[in-house]
Amino acid sequence: MDYMKTKGRIFDIQRYSIHDGNGIRTIVFLKGCVLRCRWCCNPESQSFDIQTMKVLGKPKVIGEDVTVEEVMETVEKDRPYYRRTKGGLTLSGGESLCQPEFARDLLHAAKSAGISTAMESMACADYSVIETLLPYLDQYLMDIKHMNPEKHKEFTGKSNELMLENARKVAESGMTELSIRVPVIPTFNDTLEEMKAIAVYADSLPGVNRIHLLPYHRLGQDKYAGLNRPYLMGDFLPPTNEFMEELRTMVEAETSLVCQIGG
Repeated sequence: MDYMKTKGRIFDIQRYSIHDGNGIRTIVFLKGCVLRCRWCCNPESQSFDIQTMKVLGKPKVIGEDVTVEEVMETVEKDRPYYRRTKGGLTLSGGESLCQPEFARDLLHAAKSAGISTAMESMACADYSVIETLLPYLDQYLMDIKHMNPEKHKEFTGKSNELMLENARKVAESGMTELSIRVPVIPTFNDTLEEMKAIAVYADSLPGVNRIHLLPYHRLGQDKYAGLNRPYLMGDFLPPTNEFMEELRTMVEAETSLVCQIGG
């Protein structure tokens, strides 16, 4: 099984998560991302390089090179929880597609071991890359952040045409369960009009029946200071519970989607 020897770069493994997929998950966070979202809560994920970040005043090395086999040793520890809750392995980041061979082989290893798989991703890669992962992927948790390409580029560094095109191709493939996730970000997409546009697009994708609205938070703000980087969203407050409920009501009134607040 040569795929067990494939090497990749991660910055964390989080066990016992109840987000980012069904049931109890083990989340593997891969290094590297093509976007630079202003609100990113994992800025240490953006660069593929191994970095040093100050955490509680002390330097911490961020990034570790591992094999699929080494990651699976951790994933296998929680197999009883996966079985009882229909959980499994989730790849996150960063953007998993920045390390496509490693991501593919991790998913392959999990599926071969009878463990359910999921991936959180913006689909910002050639579809030919995404196609190589789909046979091993049970659930694709895909971010759609905005429908306007100019505004998307202003806040993330890249336009969104490729991502929207890939969302439709993944949906039309029928090879995986596709769920759409939308971060609700002040001044970026936090209006009824902008959210409706995303929801209507998601509703048009074959087989998609669920959308998650993820309220903006500032939990990653200290990481920017630890990396000696400015945090550009520091003046903005998270959306209120009342506003999130207003968005959910609108989405369910305007589409056939089940709308959930949170992951």
